[in-house]
Amino acid sequence: MSDEIQGLRRLGYDSVSGKTAYALTAPGGLLEGMADMTALETATVWHALAEAMTNGTQLDADEAHFVLARVVEALGEVIPIAARVVEDNDALALYAEAGRDIGAGMRGMKR
Repeated sequence: MSDEIQGLRRLGYDSVSGKTAYALTAPGGLLEGMADMTALETATVWHALAEAMTNGTQLDADEAHFVLARVVEALGEVIPIAARVVEDNDALALYAEAGRDIGAGMRGMKR
């Protein structure tokens, strides 16, 4: 996660200062629940924006890169939440490795 700072999890933004709020969370604790909710809310918004953008007019490369980077960040935050829920973390490493291999192969492709 790009927003994680030495084990801290993002809790959203402070409404007064506009700065990102972070907390050191404990498994099963209130702050972990708040951080999970923030990650899920963020992922939901970025999914909806990306879906609307892909169904609309063609994005230029910079726009597409910006959206993809935010979606990747959001996925990075919600995958560990999903893994905790299903408690099958061993298989996730294999999927992540396969995904990286596919992505590396696709980088060389042109439209």
